[in-house]
Amino acid sequence: MAQESLAGKIGVVFGVANKRSIAWAIARAWAAAGARLFFNYQGDRLKENVEELLGEFGERTPLWPCDVSKDTEIADFFGKVRGETERVDLMLHSVAFAPREALEGDFVSTTREAFRTAHDISAYSLVALAREASPMMTNGGSIVAMSYYGAEKVVPHYNVMGVAKASLEASTRYLAYDLGPKKIRVNCISAGPVNTLAARGISGFGAMLKHYQEHAPLKRSCDPGELGQTGVFLASDGAAAITGQVIYVDGGYQIMGM
Repeated sequence: MAQESLAGKIGVVFGVANKRSIAWAIARAWAAAGARLFFNYQGDRLKENVEELLGEFGERTPLWPCDVSKDTEIADFFGKVRGETERVDLMLHSVAFAPREALEGDFVSTTREAFRTAHDISAYSLVALAREASPMMTNGGSIVAMSYYGAEKVVPHYNVMGVAKASLEASTRYLAYDLGPKKIRVNCISAGPVNTLAARGISGFGAMLKHYQEHAPLKRSCDPGELGQTGVFLASDGAAAITGQVIYVDGGYQIMGM
């Protein structure tokens, strides 16, 4: 794939938290492939982290607040995007949250509020962001969301987040149908376990990595750079006929029965 396969493309990136974020791996790969990017941050606590990372690009990279659970903040964010560009080609959704207690006990104990919160932030936000981004994708576009195998099969301790990721994957398919006539593609990358801030919140994460090393066909999960390159492929014209799909980047673990 040409190094500048995204030359001239403009993208918005949601979900960078720190240097280990999958969102950051994909954003770096998009930028290396030639894309111009705009970023969000949620809360002042994360702003400094993201600002420091963006210093790597060596130029003014727009960074604006956006809490994806608030429609007013989403509208404000895209208002700022429209102040900088008439067009957007790419969008990365790498946003998920569930209350910690919902990831520690049994799924049957999930509270109504934890269920609502997990679905609002982890799944509905994709719909809300796509609704704002798609009118700017006047030349078509690519929307990429991040999922995980817990959407498809039970992963102990993933609990309500697995159910929310299943909702995210279904939302991807319905968005792909809605936006297809505008040549906007919507896909998920389902990443194997990667050592991120979010992953470390899952009980037994170390054992999960070891399990992949023992059972995946490639005897490993994946690394952030590989996720970045998959993100570039899905954003590029090379994936022009791919939409509504979940692409597994997990060392082949998903194909195994036992």
